[in-house]
Amino acid sequence: MDQQAARAVEFESMLLGRHLGLLSRRSGGQLDRSAYTLLNRIRIEGSMSIGELSDALGLDASTLNRQTAAMMRAGLAERIADPDGGIARKFRITPQGERLLDEEREANVKALSRVLQDWTSQDVAEFALALKRFNGDIERLDGHPWPRPQ
Repeated sequence: MDQQAARAVEFESMLLGRHLGLLSRRSGGQLDRSAYTLLNRIRIEGSMSIGELSDALGLDASTLNRQTAAMMRAGLAERIADPDGGIARKFRITPQGERLLDEEREANVKALSRVLQDWTSQDVAEFALALKRFNGDIERLDGHPWPRPQ
């Protein structure tokens, strides 16, 4: 691996994270990054306990307790009994959380569509595949695969 190319990927990925955060705020984003991430994971997986979220995201329980408490205060998630009869309580997205997650995603897609408006459909598809491969390789090395929506 060419170290100069790796440095370029590192720098551009840093800028991508910054730019995506700015795009979200400029498009009226109402969810902070942690809520957006947690709500997306819970939507894909279904209700999840702190332990399950910790295993899935590689975060410690204290961080997740703070993040889930903030989501509950904002009315985005609620605690429920384990539908499978387990002891641990789980988090489920509220109807308000579902609505805000959908609105946030639509705003993000519209903002990205403006950025990509001069790209060909093939360029966008190739970029999406490269990002999926990049994220998949990170997930494989990290041991925390992220399920993709159907």
